[in-house]
Amino acid sequence: MATTFPRLLIDHAARRPDAAALREKEYGIWQTLTWAQLALLVRELAHGLAQAGLKRGQHLVVVGENRPRLSAAMLAAQSLGAIPVPLYQDAVSAEFVFPINNAEIAFAVVEDQEQVDKLLEIREQCPQLQHIWFDDPRGLRNYVEPGLASLDDLCARGRQHANAHPAFYDAQVQLSEPSDVAAMFFTSGTTGNPKGVVHTHLSLIDRAQAGARFDKLSSSEEVLAYLPPAWIGQNIFSYAQWLACGYVVNCPESTSTVSIDLKEIGPTYYFAPPRVFEGLLTSVMIRMEDAGAIKRWLFARCMSLARRVGPALMDGKPVSGSDKLLYALGNLLIYGPLRNTLGLSRVRVAYTAGEAIGPDLFSFYRSIGINLKQLYGSTETAVFVCLQPDNQARSDTVGVPIDGVEIKLAPSGEILVKSPGLLKGYYKNDAATAEVLTAEGWYHTGDAGFIDASGHLKIIDRAKDVGRIAGGPNDGAMFAPKYVENKLKFFAHIKEAVAFGDKRERCCAFINIDFDAVGNWAERRNLPYAGYTDLAQKPEVYELIRDCVEQVNADLAQDELLAGSQISRFLILHKELDADDGELTRTRKVRRGAVADKYAVLIEALYGGKNSQFIETAVKFEDGRSGSVSADLKIVDVKTFPAVRRAA
Repeated sequence: MATTFPRLLIDHAARRPDAAALREKEYGIWQTLTWAQLALLVRELAHGLAQAGLKRGQHLVVVGENRPRLSAAMLAAQSLGAIPVPLYQDAVSAEFVFPINNAEIAFAVVEDQEQVDKLLEIREQCPQLQHIWFDDPRGLRNYVEPGLASLDDLCARGRQHANAHPAFYDAQVQLSEPSDVAAMFFTSGTTGNPKGVVHTHLSLIDRAQAGARFDKLSSSEEVLAYLPPAWIGQNIFSYAQWLACGYVVNCPESTSTVSIDLKEIGPTYYFAPPRVFEGLLTSVMIRMEDAGAIKRWLFARCMSLARRVGPALMDGKPVSGSDKLLYALGNLLIYGPLRNTLGLSRVRVAYTAGEAIGPDLFSFYRSIGINLKQLYGSTETAVFVCLQPDNQARSDTVGVPIDGVEIKLAPSGEILVKSPGLLKGYYKNDAATAEVLTAEGWYHTGDAGFIDASGHLKIIDRAKDVGRIAGGPNDGAMFAPKYVENKLKFFAHIKEAVAFGDKRERCCAFINIDFDAVGNWAERRNLPYAGYTDLAQKPEVYELIRDCVEQVNADLAQDELLAGSQISRFLILHKELDADDGELTRTRKVRRGAVADKYAVLIEALYGGKNSQFIETAVKFEDGRSGSVSADLKIVDVKTFPAVRRAA
C-alpha cells in the first residue's frame, strides 16, 4: 500500500514500540534506540526544524557517517514535507558548493566538527546557508558562529514548539502524499557537475518493498550501516528497506572499527561493493600465507573441496553422500570458523553491486556457505532493477528483472528500463531529464548488455565507452574498457586499472597495485621498499603484474568479439588514483576523461613506444596539505594471443 516514510515510522512505533530500531556503538558499547524512542526523537526534531523555519518543499543537507540522529533528522525533514539531501562525508568542502547552491539549501545537519568546519569554510560562497546543527559536540565548545547549534539544542527548541503546537506534527505528516519528493541524491559527476536525482516516497518505498519480497526479508534482519549515506545503495538498504521491513540497523563506532563491529553484530542481510569482498579475502589469504605448514595444507585441501562442492550445495543441486560428509567436516574445521572471522556467520542474503566481481572471488564466498548474489540498478532506478534468485547466482550476470520492472534493448545495445522506482527527474535540469527519460517512461541506463537464454541480464560496459580499435591487425575490433579493467581488478594484486584503445591500433593500460597485497607479497620475498611509489616501480612487481595482464589477455583471446581488446603495453602509476585528486568519484568510479587529460604525457609514452616516462603530479594529502609525487615510470610490453575462432 502506498505510504510515506514518516507514516511507516509511526506504524512501527505503534505496533512494536519496544522493538529495537537502531543501534549505535559508542565508547565500545552498543546503545539501542527503540521504535517508540525514535518516533519521539523525530517528532522533537521536526518541531525544532519547523520553529527554525524549514518549510515544505525546502531542502535540508545531511552530512556524516551513519548515525541514528542523522537518520532521525532525515525523517523529521520528510515529516514536514521537506527534502533531505545527503552528501558524501569524505568530500572536500569545495564539492559541497554546487549541490548546496543548486538546491538553495539554508539548513544543514552534520555529524561532527570536521563537517562543521567544511560548511563554515564555504559559507561565503553559500550565503543562504543560515542554520547548521551538529550531532557530536567534541571540539566545538568554543565555536561561536551565527546559526550554529547542537542537535540537543534543536530538540530542546522542538519540545517547546511541540508544547505550544501539540497537533502540528501529526497534521504535517498527514499532508504528505506518496507522490511527494522524499529525497534527492547527487550523482557522482564523472563528466561534470553532479546532477540531483529526485525520488518520491513512492519510488523509493516501492523498490524497497519489491527487494524485500524477492528475498523474503522480515523485521528480524540485522544490518550493518557502514557505507556512505549519500550513496543511494546505502540509503535503500539502511533507510528505505529499514522502514519498509522494520529490521534493526546498526551503526559502527567509526570506519576503523567496521570489521570488529561486523563480527559483533553478525548481520543477516549484508551489502558490499566488490572491493570490500576483495579486501576481506585478501586479509584472509595474507593470514594464511603466514600460517604454519599444516594449517596451510588443511586450508588448501578444504578449499579445493569447497570450490568443487560448495556452490552446488548452495544452489540446491545434487551432491554425493561422501562429498556432503566431507563438506560438513570442512565446515566444522575451516568454513564455519572462516565465516565467523569475516563476520558473516549469520548472513542469510549478501549482495554486491556497482562493479563486476571476479568469478574466483564470487565462487569463494559461495563455496564457504555465504549466499552472495549480484544485483543491478542505479541512483536513477532506486537500485532494484535486477536481482539474482538464491539458486541462480552467477558471476557473469546481474540477475533477472524483479516485480514491476520491464527491460528492453535499444538497437545500439543500450539497456532501457521501465520501473515504478524511476527518478522523478533531475533537479533544475529538464534537458538532462529529457535525455534519459522517454515520453513512454523508459529510462536510458547508458549501459550496454543483453538478456541471455536463461533470462538473466548481462552487462558488457557503459554504452558510451564501448569503442573500436582503429588500424593494425585488430582494426574494427570492439573495445570495452570497463570489461577489460574489471578482468584486471579480479586479481588481488591489482586495485585499479584504466584501459585505453578507442580509435587507436591497440589497447594499453594504467594500473594501480593493491599496496597491502603487493606489500605482503614483497615482504615474504625480502624485497625492501620505501612506500607506494618505490614498490610500484620494482622490476619484480612489474613481472608480477605482467603475469596478471597476460592471463587477462589469454582470457580475452577466448572471446572472438573482445580479443582485439588485449593489452599490449602497460605501466604502473606512481600514485593511487584518488577522489581528492579528481581522479575518482566518491563511489570510486574512474573519471576517465579527467585521468586521460591529467596523464596525457603517459598515454603518449605508451603509444609512442617509450620504455619509460618521467612524471610529476600534484596531490592532496588527508590533512588538507598539497604536495607532489614524481617518478620515472617503466613501460613494458605484454604478450598477446591470437583470437580463438569458434566453429560455426
